[in-house]
Amino acid sequence: MNQEEFGKIIKKIRKDNNLTQQQLANKYNVTYQAVSKWENGKNMPDTVIIKQIASDFNIDLNDLLDGKINRKKKNIIIYIIIFLMLILGIIFLIINSKNKDFEFKTLGSNCKNFNISGSISYNKNKTAIYISNVNYCGGDDKKTYKEIECTLYEKHNDIQKKISSCNNKNNKNIKLEEYLKNITITVDNYSRTCKEYNENDLYLEINAKNENDEIITYKIPLKMSNQCDNK
Repeated sequence: MNQEEFGKIIKKIRKDNNLTQQQLANKYNVTYQAVSKWENGKNMPDTVIIKQIASDFNIDLNDLLDGKINRKKKNIIIYIIIFLMLILGIIFLIINSKNKDFEFKTLGSNCKNFNISGSISYNKNKTAIYISNVNYCGGDDKKTYKEIECTLYEKHNDIQKKISSCNNKNNKNIKLEEYLKNITITVDNYSRTCKEYNENDLYLEINAKNENDEIITYKIPLKMSNQCDNK
């Protein structure tokens, strides 16, 4: 189904359960602006959040994705969305192929200027991290930067460690919003467990070089939906 139809379903679910946009946003560790974009068909939540919505509101996942639309009326947009979700599913299946006891938590921004959606899958031995949907909401930044880079770091006891870089080669002579629109971060089989992140500082750092070769740095702390339960 298309984003507009999905947005109508999200809005109906929220109203049927007497929730405000802010209350629904708090439930999934996103901003109310993100919920507004879902309902207006401007964006969609990531796969982990979609699955959690289906579970929380006792809705069959297929019904949620299909939107109660007659299957004969599906068009190519539906198949593209389903294909992309299958790709994400395959990634997690690969991660989980040797460990069937993985749990999932949503991962988001702890910074008012950025809206980030992601997830952490983990068991007692290792962690996998996936981050997407990085949006700048700190105002209208129309400047074109000579170069932009972003990196995922872990800081513990004043020791900073690089975990991964953003997957976006188009990072020169570009506006901040255009750069963020296409970045993703995927970390497979990371040795640290999810429980350790409760004690460490996980954050995303974005460095943007302007036309005067001055570097503007954004450090975006990340937070999980709730504490990990590693046994």
